[in-house]
Amino acid sequence: MNTMHDKWWKNAVVYQIYPKSFQDTNDDGIGDLKGIIKRMDYIRSIGVNMIWLNPVFVSPQIDNGYDVANYYAIDDSFGTMADMEKVIEEAHKRGIKVMMDFVLNHTSDQHPWFQEALKGPGNLYRDYYIWQKATGKRSVPNNWGSFFGGSVWEKEPLGESFYFHLFAKEMPDLNWENPEVRMAMADCANFWLDKGIDALRLDAFIHVDKEEGFPDVEITNGAETELAENYYANLPKVTDYMQEFSQRIRKNHPMVFLVGEAASASIELAKIYTDPVNEVCDSVITFRYFPEDEQSKDERLPLDMQHGKLDLKEFKQTMVEWQSELASVGGPVLYWNNHDMARAVSRFGDDEQYRDNSSKMLATLMYLQKGIPFLLYGEELGMKNLTIETIEDFSLPGADLFYQTALDLGHSKEFAIEQLNARSKDVSRGVMQWNDSNYAGFSSHVPWSGVNREEKYNVADQEAVENSILQYYRAVLKLKQEPVFSEGGFQLLETSLETYCYKRSWDSTTVLVCCNMSDETQVVSLVGLIKQPYTIRLSNEGNTLQEDKLTLSPYGAMVILL
Repeated sequence: MNTMHDKWWKNAVVYQIYPKSFQDTNDDGIGDLKGIIKRMDYIRSIGVNMIWLNPVFVSPQIDNGYDVANYYAIDDSFGTMADMEKVIEEAHKRGIKVMMDFVLNHTSDQHPWFQEALKGPGNLYRDYYIWQKATGKRSVPNNWGSFFGGSVWEKEPLGESFYFHLFAKEMPDLNWENPEVRMAMADCANFWLDKGIDALRLDAFIHVDKEEGFPDVEITNGAETELAENYYANLPKVTDYMQEFSQRIRKNHPMVFLVGEAASASIELAKIYTDPVNEVCDSVITFRYFPEDEQSKDERLPLDMQHGKLDLKEFKQTMVEWQSELASVGGPVLYWNNHDMARAVSRFGDDEQYRDNSSKMLATLMYLQKGIPFLLYGEELGMKNLTIETIEDFSLPGADLFYQTALDLGHSKEFAIEQLNARSKDVSRGVMQWNDSNYAGFSSHVPWSGVNREEKYNVADQEAVENSILQYYRAVLKLKQEPVFSEGGFQLLETSLETYCYKRSWDSTTVLVCCNMSDETQVVSLVGLIKQPYTIRLSNEGNTLQEDKLTLSPYGAMVILL
């Protein structure tokens, strides 16, 4: 494997595009590949140099494309293979790399491999999937729970066996113990790398190894099934399988950038997965950055479906650990949101009174640390959550059960809907806001998802204003390309709970980044840190620096070159 110094991706700034929601060009209400091509100049103008596309392969869309029925073809709703080739070509013309989302753990039940496997135990493709029979009195092979609710086992239509699915029943898990499966998945990846893509996001790769023998998990809540992470996440063979996969595709594509989605990975696992010696991934995305204060939640309801304030003390400790422990491999992935979680300004900022300042502060705090920024489309405009008004409109697994349980416990309908709005992935998938027309310039047809029609928080309006969120994001990402921010050391400073201040140092350059994570003015003493002459490189609204006293406005942020 190449050493860090050969890694082009250490200066990457990634822009995540949810293709269905970005730009519609054929007026069917669904975004498409031609829409991405149409907006390529805009994408470049933000200061990003890589796009990540959520899945665009042929799919029944049970799980928004993460159920793949053909890895070698583009879904009609997005366009054609020629369109995809054009996306790659137009991106490369502008110095933008292309990352595709690659689903490793499972396929759609409509995939030809699975359709063949259903023909019975003698079929050539049977062993591409995981099969078990129920034994004794029980109706399924074991009591493991699926991430989408219910059992991980589904009975085949014509036989006596059950197939394993960690997600929806329409998404059977592949059997990675089978060397043919490992070879086939590497072939799929190579097909796209041969077409010129530069990077792969390895979806749910931490689940490709399951515990042998499928032992029951201890049930804690009296239910029939229980999530069994210890038995199907981050098991030892994950590293072996991914190393083999990585080596196989790096033979012809040594410079590919591999980002693993490791939702539950601890820092220790992240180090194993990203250690160049192991040749697994170059970087991983963890979901562990955002510890919440659970005290205000109703513990009788699932905690992860309730709104919780960020635990600032623990958040700081978490970020420092990831900064220091992954410093040697280029730092961690830096992000506030993605297609699976609520939008940053609604979740961590203030999407009403201080929407501009909090959007700018969040960008400053996160992306000037050490590591690779991952932005979600529209974040650079301060796009906020959609508001979903009825329970029928949520596609989040478990939403119905949460709603009913909340009502049974005496909570109001408003409470239940408000909690789901704060946490559902559905609220982050609103269409891109290009202008303030009916459908925000996304389409002339009603969009597949909701749309926020807003003045000021769209591209057209923000291009015209000097101090808009968009212009501020451009300034942050321009700073990010300077060696002090891409290469420099990181040190968090001891300040009040509400303020997040750190130093970046490289050669003789030292920069101070100070952010206020609260809606109240905060004063930071810079005694012993600051001396004349200094330069304010970037500041959002309402901050003042007098001698060694920095006054940060609500959600204020300042970058000072010492």
